[in-house]
Amino acid sequence: MRVWFNRTFSSVYAAIGLIREADLEGRFHLIYSNANPHALAGRVAHDFFVEPTGLDNEQYIDWCLAFCREQRVDIFIPGRLSTELASAHARFEAQGTRVLSAATQEQLELIHDKARFYATTNLPGAPVAEFRVFENIAQFDAGYAELRARYPKLCVKPSRSVYGLGFAILDEERSSAALLLAGAEYHIGYEDMRRGLAELGEFRTMLLMAYLDGHEYSVDCVGDKGRLVTAVARKKPMTAGRGQLIDMRADILEATAELTRIHGLNGAFNVQFREGDGKLHLLEINPRMSGGIGMACVAGPNLPYIALKGFADGFDKVVVAPVRDGIRVAELSSPAELHSVDLL
Repeated sequence: MRVWFNRTFSSVYAAIGLIREADLEGRFHLIYSNANPHALAGRVAHDFFVEPTGLDNEQYIDWCLAFCREQRVDIFIPGRLSTELASAHARFEAQGTRVLSAATQEQLELIHDKARFYATTNLPGAPVAEFRVFENIAQFDAGYAELRARYPKLCVKPSRSVYGLGFAILDEERSSAALLLAGAEYHIGYEDMRRGLAELGEFRTMLLMAYLDGHEYSVDCVGDKGRLVTAVARKKPMTAGRGQLIDMRADILEATAELTRIHGLNGAFNVQFREGDGKLHLLEINPRMSGGIGMACVAGPNLPYIALKGFADGFDKVVVAPVRDGIRVAELSSPAELHSVDLL
């Protein structure tokens, strides 16, 4: 069975390696493509192809259709344009390719827009932290006055972002220059922030939120059209260098199962939670594998293989290993020489 991963996040390297490790029968022939000819996942896939550049969305989808025909792809697991491709299943199925999407296009668009996602989320066991939407300085000031009266520290982040880009804790005491010199990551001076927003006028949708100062939990999951098949919860340390703890908290698993049901989540995905003000709060759903997928799999279940095997054959044909709760895991890195290619 020929399986294609197109250009996606770096976690695909671990995912392809994990699938090959578990696929003892050699059932799956794994193909990877990327516009970067030196993409690391090309080292572990059975076949690697360089993607074209400069295509708009429709042109790229047409290229994907042609690629699936030419390479006789049975299952396509999209990374790039995964939201748009979620509505194109019928076009691929008409030529013999099944597309594994984390949710419908409508649900993916909602999940990627945190302002709408937070406003529509009702999760009593892990509620979203109180927030305000702002797109100008007046809205920022009004939201700050309301939230600061109830919370000692606030933060900001874009409604649409990945990797935590744009997140910052607001510091009322120090300037951004002082924070920079102090090495305080993910902080910005409150007065500097206000001044900058006033200069910008209108800007993209941002969120002002109560800052959660507790432990963060990353939950790597496999879903089957809204049913949580398995999940591994990792508790992140407050201090770097101590690894992560597999912590299968019942409230986290219950909240994750509810989110899976509500959004019809499918395949491999990730949910983030954080503690604050004595409660567990939902941060976000990542409708894709997380960067820590390899650490989660050390605890037992081979999540990428379970997701692929279940989609290919049905989850009744998949054996899910128990999770080794309470173990500590970490990510190790090692240097390697990149293969030489003609495209530079």
